[in-house]
Amino acid sequence: MTLSGEQLNEYQSRGYLAVRDVFTPDEVRELQAVTDEFVEQSRHVTEHTEVFDLEPGHSFEEPRLRRLKKPHMRHPAYDRALRNETLLHVLRQLLGDGVRFLNTKLNLKSPEFGSPVEWHQDWAFYPHTNDDVLAVGIAIDDMRVENGCLMVVPGSHRSPVRDHHQDGYFVGAVDPDGLTESAVPIELSAGDVSIHHARLLHGSAPNRSTRPRRFLLFEYAAADAWPLVNFTDWAEFNSRLLCGVPVSSPRLTPVPVRIPLPAHPRQGSIYEVQSALARSAFNN
Repeated sequence: MTLSGEQLNEYQSRGYLAVRDVFTPDEVRELQAVTDEFVEQSRHVTEHTEVFDLEPGHSFEEPRLRRLKKPHMRHPAYDRALRNETLLHVLRQLLGDGVRFLNTKLNLKSPEFGSPVEWHQDWAFYPHTNDDVLAVGIAIDDMRVENGCLMVVPGSHRSPVRDHHQDGYFVGAVDPDGLTESAVPIELSAGDVSIHHARLLHGSAPNRSTRPRRFLLFEYAAADAWPLVNFTDWAEFNSRLLCGVPVSSPRLTPVPVRIPLPAHPRQGSIYEVQSALARSAFNN
């Protein structure tokens, strides 16, 4: 799947793309079925684990799984999606021949519920030596405004990095004033993907509909983009290289950076960290 010149320009100017039919109906059905299995498994846990992040109100009778952590490690179907050749061909056009994945998660919004994700820039969580860094969201379900699709602020990836701190601690979200009014939705059908730049402001509202919204999220970076925080070790770093060869000299560009420290005492998934925010953009 080759991106057109118009699509490449749109990504550069607006900071995001919607790419249609990247995953086949059979691939989508497999991801839906596997995800249903994990929701069923989550009935048997009562608090957050290394695998499951739970919505408030989760119970055995009414399982509400908010996030499946590191899904590529939980089932081969998710790992295949991470390495999907059609998707990687698209990514090489945006990031170059060397592509590394950073992390993975599966965010779920239960019908008539589903926690919001407050306005933030992914860059605030993991700044790198250059900003050839992006997130891919795979729509496992149709995603519309009503069931909490991704909302973005076009062109915000070209603006300064916002402060994601409150009372001196990193809370993973920004002051929401004016953002919802300037945002646009990225509506997807199952099998489509969204791609957004790591510096693009984005968030999502609760699910107001009777339909689920399951969104498989993978973060990728150019091979020569090195993290400025949380570097692990050389072997682990290169084990996440999906295309290209290891690079021992990171590419340095004059990108704006804020370090996500000090950490807030309230730790966990983005939902837990953002719960410290004094004012929600979506739960008012």
